[in-house]
Amino acid sequence: MPRKKKTDYSEMKKALEFESKNAWKDLNEREVDEFSKEYVDFMSKGRTERTFSEEAINFLEKNGYKPIENVNYKDEVKAYYLYRGKTLAIYKIPKKFNGGLNIIASHIDSPRIDFKPKPIYEDSNMTLAKTHYYGGIKKYQWFNIPLAIIGVVAKSDGSVVKVNVGSDPKDPVFVISDLLPHLDRNENKKVSDITGEMLNLIIGSKPVTFDKMEEPLKLNVLKILNEKYGITEEDLSSAELEIVPSFEPREIGFDRSMIGAYGHDDKICAFASLKAIIDSPKVSRPTVILFFDKEEIGSYGSTGASHQFWMLPLKKILKTRGIDLEVSFDEMIEDTAVLSSDVNAALDPTFKDVFEANNSAFLGKGVVVTKYTGARGKAGSSDADAEFVAKIRKVFNDNKVVWQTGELGKVDVGGGGTIALFFAEYGMHVVDVGPALLGMHSPFEIVSKADLYQTYLAYLAFIKDYE
Repeated sequence: MPRKKKTDYSEMKKALEFESKNAWKDLNEREVDEFSKEYVDFMSKGRTERTFSEEAINFLEKNGYKPIENVNYKDEVKAYYLYRGKTLAIYKIPKKFNGGLNIIASHIDSPRIDFKPKPIYEDSNMTLAKTHYYGGIKKYQWFNIPLAIIGVVAKSDGSVVKVNVGSDPKDPVFVISDLLPHLDRNENKKVSDITGEMLNLIIGSKPVTFDKMEEPLKLNVLKILNEKYGITEEDLSSAELEIVPSFEPREIGFDRSMIGAYGHDDKICAFASLKAIIDSPKVSRPTVILFFDKEEIGSYGSTGASHQFWMLPLKKILKTRGIDLEVSFDEMIEDTAVLSSDVNAALDPTFKDVFEANNSAFLGKGVVVTKYTGARGKAGSSDADAEFVAKIRKVFNDNKVVWQTGELGKVDVGGGGTIALFFAEYGMHVVDVGPALLGMHSPFEIVSKADLYQTYLAYLAFIKDYE
């Protein structure tokens, strides 16, 4: 009797099973570190939507991009369009093209704390500012950490004054004070008992003095603001002043394999797509990179993804080239492919009970493809069609991008939404693609350097090879 051939289960396993790989595999560590350093430098300057947009424009102009109004629409277009100071579109449109667009869309707002319209008051021999938190935060995480104030004050004469105090190491910082444990333990307060009205920012404690006569503390702060910025208390009613962590991004771990920073969600995706469009040797189709505001509060408003400001320049380009807008634009939009580039949640080993391990993303296992978001029964979700996800898989695999799948926690526990649904409403093909984070929405989120780099490689592959 001939001996039965032994089954090679290792080859079968390799051929049939889908296992997430280590994102460091086959990467050049030096390239990863250089890329990460550039990202850290960028993030230290671009902490808000406005400052991130400013840094992006500086980067674009150094690489040959011009304001959209300064380019010839009949030629190849390499341009940017800044909308209302904090929303940005980047265009790379070939001279001749057919079919749809390739879009990578991120949001550049992050959870934070904002000044109220009438913020400054004094209490108990201190000057403080009333605030209103923005987006989903754990309020207790914002107590007793150094904070910066960044934003703009729009004056009634039409001028706009930029404010940035706390980012430079030489600047003073601001703080929301917490109750000492000696007095807190008897009340046995829970984290859930912390309210938004407790987030009062300490901004001063010294009175102003005129001719040896002491006046209120609040007046001293207003005097300083007036001398430095030329603003009055009324001007603060038309201001956008954001309170964000003042500390710099830092490497994490003995091996320096991770980056901790405020605002990875979702500036990490925006930076990766910015680098990808600059570095791509070609575009397979007309490509648009988008940075939106207001995602953390539902994407509503004129600078959120619910307002498609970026379509207007495209229509002008088509019209200049003699293309029938009524038919061609709608056809182009429906044939458009979008990566809604947003982060996912990495499984946290300390809090495993809220994750379903088989369908969770892991730190250091590559960029995450999230087919659908939403909560519980996929409520509020954009669920990508299977055919589109398969095409994205092929592009990533052909370019040796390390990727994984992920959901945002257990079915009846987690959930969330992204800007994907606003593109899906137009009939565009869209799926979420971005790295996984630990500590999402905290003042100091954590990402793997390898995942950051794999995200960049994924966007690069999409730009040059998706057709």
